[in-house]
Amino acid sequence: MKMILVRRFRVLILMVFLVACALHIVLDLLPKLERRAVRPSGEPGCSCAQPAVEAAAPGWAKARGRPGEPASAAGDGGWPNKHTLRILQDFSSDPSSNLTSHSLEKLPAAADPAEGALQGQDPGRPRPRDPAHRPLLRDPGPRRSVPPPGPSGDSSLLAKLFEHPLYQVSVPPLTEDDVLFNVNSDIRFNPKAAAENPDWPREGTENEEFLPTGEAAVDSYPNWLKFHIGINRYELYSRHNPAIEALLRDLSAQKITSVAMKSGGTQLKLIMTFQNYGQALFKPMKQTREQETPPDFFYFSDYERHNAEIAAFHLDRILDFRRVPPVAGRMVNMTKEIRDVTRDKKLWRTFFISPANNICFYGECSYYCSTEHALCGKPDQIEGSLAAFLPDLSLAKRKTWRNPWRRSYHKRKKAEWEVDPDYCEEVKQTPPYDSSHRVLDIMDMTIFDFLMGNMDRHHYETFEKFGNETFIIHLDNGRGFGKYSHDELSILVPLQQCCRPQGRCGELSWAPSPGWVGCPSPPCVCLEYWVPALTPRVSSGHLRCRAGRSPRCL
Repeated sequence: MKMILVRRFRVLILMVFLVACALHIVLDLLPKLERRAVRPSGEPGCSCAQPAVEAAAPGWAKARGRPGEPASAAGDGGWPNKHTLRILQDFSSDPSSNLTSHSLEKLPAAADPAEGALQGQDPGRPRPRDPAHRPLLRDPGPRRSVPPPGPSGDSSLLAKLFEHPLYQVSVPPLTEDDVLFNVNSDIRFNPKAAAENPDWPREGTENEEFLPTGEAAVDSYPNWLKFHIGINRYELYSRHNPAIEALLRDLSAQKITSVAMKSGGTQLKLIMTFQNYGQALFKPMKQTREQETPPDFFYFSDYERHNAEIAAFHLDRILDFRRVPPVAGRMVNMTKEIRDVTRDKKLWRTFFISPANNICFYGECSYYCSTEHALCGKPDQIEGSLAAFLPDLSLAKRKTWRNPWRRSYHKRKKAEWEVDPDYCEEVKQTPPYDSSHRVLDIMDMTIFDFLMGNMDRHHYETFEKFGNETFIIHLDNGRGFGKYSHDELSILVPLQQCCRPQGRCGELSWAPSPGWVGCPSPPCVCLEYWVPALTPRVSSGHLRCRAGRSPRCL
């Protein structure tokens, strides 16, 4: 009798296991089944009638497919985001779960989703280009005068700034060893070779108008490729490279064809691929510009701010470093430009509709990736920064260096430089700081970080091809511009330890370089110019603070 009961119990356990497996399989197949259950008219094939107004709401995805195909062939026609709600039933009803929605800035009336993100344009639609007009890479050609992003739109301040002698220092003549890529004009850019790769998105024939023809020479390469081939030993881009302004426009207007989560890192970042095969790193808006980092937050647990990335790029350019990859701001439609184009199931499954009827998602990361810290649109528009990718590591290897003045990243411990006033002497006896300009570059980076209030500079990178005689790439500036009511003087410790007597730079030999490397003068020179240029990127409190921080560098 006992054996019979044991056998029946085993059979029962097996049946429960099989039922659970079947349920998991059904849940996995639900998206495909719903897509197939679409009628030729594009309406969902269910017994309930969906009104046309509801189907056109922002929460409903439009049919995707090649031009000329019926909605049923597209596979995604009329697919409602209510499916996401079924998956994410664990969304907290606690009011704190929607805090991120309240922290986002309110969009002006002109930023209605129906009007698009950029002055009435569809945020995903690339701007049309005249195929007959293709300026040469080295020839600026006729360029439209674009006013700087200052409050008055007047370009006289920046124009006056760039006339200063510090901005007239020319780069030494470049040899083959001084450029990252040796461009052969006989080699053509062939997008078909990339299109054959299954990892590249294929959007149909409507893209062909905006893609290079395959017979194009260097002058008609996409702007991201022009940026890559312009990198040299001394700078990421030249002062007057027309491809940079064009690349910034591409970042804010090019059609997004694919989205995936970036692996690693503590907070959510997305890799976005564009119609011209360029890629950028997207950091969504988590805080308003007026919000300061709470005083009890450690620097390593602070939010990464999208506007800090944008402002850092412009500050770096005004300081004439040119060591930050181009960054632009963009309003992104979370439904059309993220959820509907991603192939990342882990990302797709984190989308939901908040109690305020806003589209939200949270992704996967170490910090702040939960329903309580979800990123919510208004209702489906979210602001963010897009930073252009550097060349792939398989083409241009980069070396990662530990910052000598790296913080301890510990709640109680201090780093060695915080307790040893002679720490700089040890650094100057250690390669590569003993024989190159690397210490000078660290001083540049110190001033750059102090003006931003960035304490999160644990590593930096250089291009391996150029060895130790090259510049430092200023990557990952998202934790800057967090406190405008507090000057973090500990960021200036490298200057205090290495640049000592009477404002001179001690024993260091400050030789001229393509950027400014003089000890005190550049921050003072730039002071009256860079404040108006950063107005849209940071709050007024940050601007008043930066105006007071520049003299402290002296």
